[in-house]
Amino acid sequence: MKSKFWNGFNKKVALFLGVAGTSLLMGLPVVAGVDTTAETMTDSNEAIAESVTETPESNMAMSPQTISEIAASSDSFKTLTKALEAAGLTDTLSGEGPFTVFAPTDEAFAALPEGTLEQLLQPENRDILVQVLTYHVVEGSVMSKDLTTTEVPSIEGRSINVTVAEDNVMVNSANVVQADIEASNGVIHVIDQVILPPQM
Repeated sequence: MKSKFWNGFNKKVALFLGVAGTSLLMGLPVVAGVDTTAETMTDSNEAIAESVTETPESNMAMSPQTISEIAASSDSFKTLTKALEAAGLTDTLSGEGPFTVFAPTDEAFAALPEGTLEQLLQPENRDILVQVLTYHVVEGSVMSKDLTTTEVPSIEGRSINVTVAEDNVMVNSANVVQADIEASNGVIHVIDQVILPPQM
């Protein structure tokens, strides 16, 4: 769906991120069991990890809670929860799934160009918000040890570039800062940027 807002949104964020669509780095090795929660994190990312891991639902065992419920109960995903509600996707991510969600933190949403989030949350931009949010969701439950450098089709329809390196995992231009938060209907990997579908 093309619109003046959608085109302007992509241009603003492309300028902000410096990358509109990250090209796939096919030459990187495939690494299983990448640890994205320790030495490679900044202080901010460590705080995010602690906020998520301190909640009972994010223990190593599968949580009885759904993806939507885990997001709603975490201090790191208040904006994501609000956006899911505005887009009408809360029930979807409470469904059977399974889903893999690359979940932006509140800080990731706050880093969008000024006014962008407010515009996305307007009822008239609901279709665009749905596109943005579903671009963060992949069918199936994919744990970090199973991630490889490849393109993965999102629920939105267009592919996400996953790049696995020795010391980190990237999803388009976003870093995975906390991995493998298991839910009853899938898994959450926390990312430090909002990722966007390529322009049509």
